[in-house]
Amino acid sequence: MIPFLLVAALPLFLAAFSGVAEATSCNATSPCPSSAPCCSEFGFCGTGAFCLGGCNPFASKTLDSCRPEPLCKDSTFTFADQSRILSNYTLFDGNSSKYDWVIDKGSIQNNNGDLAMVLTETNGGTRMSSTRYVHYGTITAKLKTGRWGGVITAFITMSDIKDEIDWEFPGAATTEAQSNFFWQGVIPTGKSNGGTHGGLSDTFSNYHDYTIDWQPDTLAFSIDGKVVRTVKKSDTVDSAGVAHYPTTPSRVQLSLWPAGIPGSPAGTVDWAGGMINWADPDYKAAGQFYALVKSVTIKCTNAQSVPASSNITSYVYGGNRSDATPTIIYSNRTTMLNAAGRISPVVGSLSSALLALGMGVVLGVNALLL
Repeated sequence: MIPFLLVAALPLFLAAFSGVAEATSCNATSPCPSSAPCCSEFGFCGTGAFCLGGCNPFASKTLDSCRPEPLCKDSTFTFADQSRILSNYTLFDGNSSKYDWVIDKGSIQNNNGDLAMVLTETNGGTRMSSTRYVHYGTITAKLKTGRWGGVITAFITMSDIKDEIDWEFPGAATTEAQSNFFWQGVIPTGKSNGGTHGGLSDTFSNYHDYTIDWQPDTLAFSIDGKVVRTVKKSDTVDSAGVAHYPTTPSRVQLSLWPAGIPGSPAGTVDWAGGMINWADPDYKAAGQFYALVKSVTIKCTNAQSVPASSNITSYVYGGNRSDATPTIIYSNRTTMLNAAGRISPVVGSLSSALLALGMGVVLGVNALLL
């Protein structure tokens, strides 16, 4: 999944969001105007849902144009009861006490108590995002992947400025898992941050536990409780002394998406196992491709201690948008869209198929770098 890129179908993307939107793209050097101050994850200016999950503070009108990010909470999610999953993310108002997950795209089903993410030829795949953010912690997803060439199953963390940590599973390779990480959407030059981990029992037929153990100084990837890769932050420091290491609060995301479709880069299609065969017997029989999620467990670390008795509710960005290492502030500011006024921080800062094609670009442009 990797950096979020713009798509030519601007009207379709704008129509997918609630709130006022301007046909204005945004980035760190061209932030949004006052009339539409929030830069969405797709790189367009607007209000309403544009200001929630994925809103990029570095490309918005000001750092506090985006709503604060809901604080991490230790949780184990199972999916027999899907009442705390909001199926239409444009209706989300920032209340993470009411909903644990939102469906950004596509649809889910209950499969004997487990959650099925669905991909059809017309829906462009499914992505589900947590409403709360994680600022360091241990996240484990127990899941079964797809098994079809061109179809990608993914379990990742993604921050609003594109710090990213990935588990990805090309459907044509059901005995391996692939790990990756990115810093602020930067594509590594001359090397890849990806790794491949083989020898698994069939990932379509068998549940496995995939863990991201993301701490301030180390990042470890585990399968079924066994560490298969460890990254040290100190090993990511460049010649200017900047660590290319994820440091910003991130949502947990699970997705099933089409990489092998017309318009995808050739390298992405090759990595995914070729073009999707929509005449596959599995697809013909079920009318869809799918991946299953049994549970997600989140254990928060938090870069700063948050006493249970405190009124801290959120993370916000401080400092300057040009800072290579963003400042993250633990705050009592409300995460709700209808909030009135600004509340000062209370804790010290810390350094730290057109739509199908569109989501395919969003989810997979750099897959070929693995």
